Amino acid sequence: MTNAGVDDKTVVREYFNATGFDRWRRIYGDGEVNKVQLDIRTGHQKTVDTLLAWLAEEDNLAGRSVCDAGCGVGSLSIPLAQGGAKVSASDISEKMVGEARDRAQAVLSPDQVPTFAVSDLEELSGTFDTVICLDVLIHYPKEKAEAMIQHLSSLATARLILSFAPKTCFYTILKKIGSFFPGPSKATRAYLHVEKDVVAILESLGWSINRRTMNKTQFYFSTLLEATRKPPAD
Repeated sequence: MTNAGVDDKTVVREYFNATGFDRWRRIYGDGEVNKVQLDIRTGHQKTVDTLLAWLAEEDNLAGRSVCDAGCGVGSLSIPLAQGGAKVSASDISEKMVGEARDRAQAVLSPDQVPTFAVSDLEELSGTFDTVICLDVLIHYPKEKAEAMIQHLSSLATARLILSFAPKTCFYTILKKIGSFFPGPSKATRAYLHVEKDVVAILESLGWSINRRTMNKTQFYFSTLLEATRKPPAD
């Protein structure tokens, strides 16, 4: 159980530097896990694969600067780097960043290894062709998530890609009965977000929704949005 008086960022940072790190390292790895964890692994990988397929369609990843905000253990950063992108990866958890770096160094050449940093989303700086934030907004309420999206928007010149747990009547009920994010070691708050609210935020910041999809398994639900800069008005 989390303390309602503790800031969400503190809860997330402490969880993913402690019990959460071991749990999610297993889920995002290739070792043996239980059925629920395997289902979540499958769902998350489906989101990663969908995103990589979108980028592959354009065949212009090589040399592009990409920010992987909330990189976890490198599930996305590593294949982006293998595709030739110049990747800057960050996570609020020092342990997650360390694990991602180790995994990257094990499979990538030195010149391919992403630049890794320990940082929360609102502290990131720089300018990137593409900014990606997968499955992070679930840890933050609407007002905090909006501020994070606004900041990520300021870093991206061409494309912003987000995924989040969608808020619908069905998923809200599942969450309330404890089936949406199962597991006794789960120790962060889970926030669902209304898709039209996320779209409205993006459009107000000058983005157009280019592609969208939803990936789901029994215990994993994630809406994936790709936004591109609106052309300047005549």
